Amino acid sequence: MKPVEKSLRILVLNGPNLSALGQREPEIYGGESLAEINRELESLAGELGVELEFVQTESEGEMIEQVHQAGREFDGLVINPGALSHTSLGLLDALLSVKIPKVEVHLSNPLSREPMRRRMLSARGVEAVVAGAGKEGYRWALS
Repeated sequence: MKPVEKSLRILVLNGPNLSALGQREPEIYGGESLAEINRELESLAGELGVELEFVQTESEGEMIEQVHQAGREFDGLVINPGALSHTSLGLLDALLSVKIPKVEVHLSNPLSREPMRRRMLSARGVEAVVAGAGKEGYRWALS
């Protein structure tokens, strides 16, 4: 009997205000909703043979809890912390504490924006950052 191959499980975690994608500043964040982006990622996941779970939260505390849960239950994490990237030491500490591959995604390029967005605290807690590629950044993070 052949052993059953376990597919990789990846959590796609989105932070504050990403629920407003498609309506919030489309000139910066694009015109697609988070649900539309997630559907495209689900299709890519099928091609790659990985299993995705999607979580979006407006809460810093819940985001930190989800990072810890990802470390216990998932094989990888794709995270768009939104504005928490620039402000949350708690999120950075959570990312540093989990030992799975982690990729941070930003739809816009924070380095080309306002000075307050140029410091990305959470980036220190991940293996890679994809920024400024719009929705394609999520696809690149999964590939």
